Amino acid sequence: MMRKFNKTKIKAALLLLFICSGLSAQDLPTIANTFLGSLSKELRDKTMFALEDSERFNMNYVPITRQGVTFHDFNEVQKTAALKLLRASLGEEGYRKSKEIMELEKVLRIIENNDRTMPDGRPRRDPLNYHFCIFGQPSANEPWGWRFEGHHLSLNFTSTEGILSSATPTFFGTNPGIVRSTKYKGKEVLKKEATLGFALVNSMSKEQMKTVLFSNVAPNDIITLTKRKVGELEKVGIPFSKLSESQKATFMELLELYLSNYEENFAQGFREKIKKSGIDNLSFAWAGSLTPGKGHYFRIHGPTLLIEYDNTQNNANHVHTVVRDLTNDYGEDVLKRHYEKDHQH
Repeated sequence: MMRKFNKTKIKAALLLLFICSGLSAQDLPTIANTFLGSLSKELRDKTMFALEDSERFNMNYVPITRQGVTFHDFNEVQKTAALKLLRASLGEEGYRKSKEIMELEKVLRIIENNDRTMPDGRPRRDPLNYHFCIFGQPSANEPWGWRFEGHHLSLNFTSTEGILSSATPTFFGTNPGIVRSTKYKGKEVLKKEATLGFALVNSMSKEQMKTVLFSNVAPNDIITLTKRKVGELEKVGIPFSKLSESQKATFMELLELYLSNYEENFAQGFREKIKKSGIDNLSFAWAGSLTPGKGHYFRIHGPTLLIEYDNTQNNANHVHTVVRDLTNDYGEDVLKRHYEKDHQH
């Protein structure tokens, strides 16, 4: 006998599924405009820049004086609207990491026992000192962008036709990499990245290692730093095609971990772009120690993608990792195509 379906319950379940999927970036302009609408004129003026403003490319991940409004400026309504914009622009993993990286500022204040301040008098280590900037007017028809940035976070988004069309550069950092004291003891925000990186490099044969290990000493930071364009980067490491089946599985798990930081629809598009350029054209390279506790670095590099992971500072307990789209950082490729299309009319 067929069961009768409760239409009200089905609708409620579908609505819950939609909400749980993060409102999706499909409605990003509305969410961004709701955030802007919650701000006073003074705060809006601090938040908004032209899409072409050079500030859009002013990427940084150290504690410096920045443009834009912060959580210090918000009341509860504004804070909720701001976090909703962040949540709609990221996947669950990316959102979790962002919030946990902000929380690490509390740990640094305790373990450094240092009350150094920023030029505005606020503490140098401050979980509220994360900045929102919007570039252009959020619109479903015209391109615009936004940035969320502070110590160890630089998240850069571009939207065209109402959806996310670029979400790089994407920078996450953690200090401490593993928290050794305070009530946060044992916390390791970027644990999976480290675990999979070490699992992959230590699965290599002696012959493979000759290609994978390009230096016995890890660079003291990600090589691309805050450059607007990555430029030419030496092609090192072992091609995906030269990995065993189990190594390929670990490699793909590591790649998927990075893609899971992104909003679901954007992540799928990014995944397809990487596959289109050829998974076999990706390579994995390592520098430094093959065991935790000493400086180490890895990267995944291909025609359209660069992922860097570096852990060398503070006795190799301070992680910097970045994703760059080598053809579309800051949405430059999609914006170029958008403007070319406009000029054809």
